[in-house]
Amino acid sequence: MTVRIGITVFPGSNCDRDAMHAVGVLGRMGAEAVELWHADADLKGVDAVVVPGGFSYGDYLRPGAIARFANVMGEVERFAADGGPVVGICNGFQVLTEAHLLPGALLQNTSLRFVSKRVRCRVERTDTPWTAACGVGEELVLPVAHNEGNYFADAATLARLEDEGRVVLRYVDNPNGSVNDIAGVCSEGRNVVGIMPHPERVSDDDLGSAEGLKILASVLVGAAV
Repeated sequence: MTVRIGITVFPGSNCDRDAMHAVGVLGRMGAEAVELWHADADLKGVDAVVVPGGFSYGDYLRPGAIARFANVMGEVERFAADGGPVVGICNGFQVLTEAHLLPGALLQNTSLRFVSKRVRCRVERTDTPWTAACGVGEELVLPVAHNEGNYFADAATLARLEDEGRVVLRYVDNPNGSVNDIAGVCSEGRNVVGIMPHPERVSDDDLGSAEGLKILASVLVGAAV
């Protein structure tokens, strides 16, 4: 069975090629990468969608604020509403919060500096299509590279996220000041996930680590059920 994984491409995206490569690595497990151009309102029949990192539309206004109005995003929103698995990575996470597919917002890092390094993250939930191949409590070392990665939600939203078990990934060493050390959250239906770390950048031993494949391969585990 081939699982077609769509990867959106916005002007300014700089991790779409990395995501294409990572999905290509998963080709031996049955994954096929499909490019989804921002101006096309067409998901080309994909089974899952990755909204990758980068600086969509140059981060004008604020990160993700313009990309959420791209033609392809209307289809992504309909796909998500129908239960389709969607993951937003870094700028993609920002796009999904701007599109209200995920709660909260990503603020400027508390250090007021761009952060680029590898950090330890703990998997909190495995009942999402993007963490099903991980173990609860498992620690992954993943790269982060962002200026606005400081996750924020108001007290009521934060309490709901925690009560409903929707914090998917948590920093062990918080690099940006995110509330409750949150590195990733999921939607109420659990099919939409947003994370700030970049699993696609550690998807091949030639890149120094393949730990990120556990995140991206998870959607294949779900497809096989």
